[in-house]
Amino acid sequence: MGSQECRFDDRVVVVTGAGSGLGRATARRFSNEGATVVLADLDAQSAADATVELPSDRSMAVSLDVASYHDVERVVTLAVANFGRLDVMVNNADVSTGGSIIDSDPADWQRVMAVNAGGVYNGCRAALPHLLRTKGCIVNTASVSGLRADWGMSLYDASKAAVANLTRALALDHGADGVRVNAVCPTVSPTKATGDFTDDAVRMARLLERIPLGRIARPSDIAAVITFLASDDARFVTGVNLPVDGGLTASNGQPDLQQRS
Repeated sequence: MGSQECRFDDRVVVVTGAGSGLGRATARRFSNEGATVVLADLDAQSAADATVELPSDRSMAVSLDVASYHDVERVVTLAVANFGRLDVMVNNADVSTGGSIIDSDPADWQRVMAVNAGGVYNGCRAALPHLLRTKGCIVNTASVSGLRADWGMSLYDASKAAVANLTRALALDHGADGVRVNAVCPTVSPTKATGDFTDDAVRMARLLERIPLGRIARPSDIAAVITFLASDDARFVTGVNLPVDGGLTASNGQPDLQQRS
């Protein structure tokens, strides 16, 4: 392995929502670069399946409900007990729900906020005492939907906006402690959670018209940015909500009126 491929030798990483999609790709990328990875997911079997492709001495699968602080604290404590330290906390687990607010149920709001915003709070709160000792870092999964709004996604958008600003606030509060806090803000990626969208050819065509790079992100594209933000290569980067969107948010929203051949 080259030096860049071993950026996380001797470092311990917890990834939530690691059983599939972006979380699984992120766990794999950290492991490929030398990290010991704790893969946490509500679906314990998915997390266990994901560890099969990783070195058994540098990975562990655990069940986790990120909406429960005590459950998150249990997983963080378990990671430190088994591997001696915690260097990176990746708060990635989330849920999504569509529709207008008038069509929503208060229970929908409570669930989306408890998992998306509450889960990030819980992960940060549980991890920080350990990260203060290792001068580690946090990477949260926000969304371009936390930076700009969508039609028919008000609950999800609000939860991701909370993640984006919590990221900024924690960066301010803990920069002097040597702990960096950043977030990635992806657009749509082909995962189990987005299947209803990515399988819809009409909706995908409309989205691709807005993305200058002409495709949606692969989970590995986003995982690469997460590992960059967690690495020493980003040692002077904190408080950033980084769009990983192929240029989608570079637009002011006006349609492309150029005649392209």
